[in-house]
Amino acid sequence: MPNQRICVYCGSSSGNSDNYIAAARLLGSALVDHHYDLVYGGASIGLMGAIADAVLITGGQVYGVMPRSLAEKEISHAGLTELHVTTSMHERKTRMAVLSDGFIALPGADSP
Repeated sequence: MPNQRICVYCGSSSGNSDNYIAAARLLGSALVDHHYDLVYGGASIGLMGAIADAVLITGGQVYGVMPRSLAEKEISHAGLTELHVTTSMHERKTRMAVLSDGFIALPGADSP
């Protein structure tokens, strides 16, 4: 039976504290430890890159979903299990939902 997939919404920036990168890495490792694969926005930078790298390093599968306009700017992650390229942000969110069995949102900024 294939692993369930968890979609993680997070930023392509690193946030305003190193704690956010650490949390993204921890979550990535925890997903693999609990036999979940990752669905996310497909970027190689920021929190997105951190969680994808953590899942890949620990042996998990990573499915990225990115609009063509961003993929053409070469920020897509080169080591993904699969990269789905969409025509719009709306299609991106729809594809992420279709590919996923559950959702998590990671913050990237401290509250004022």
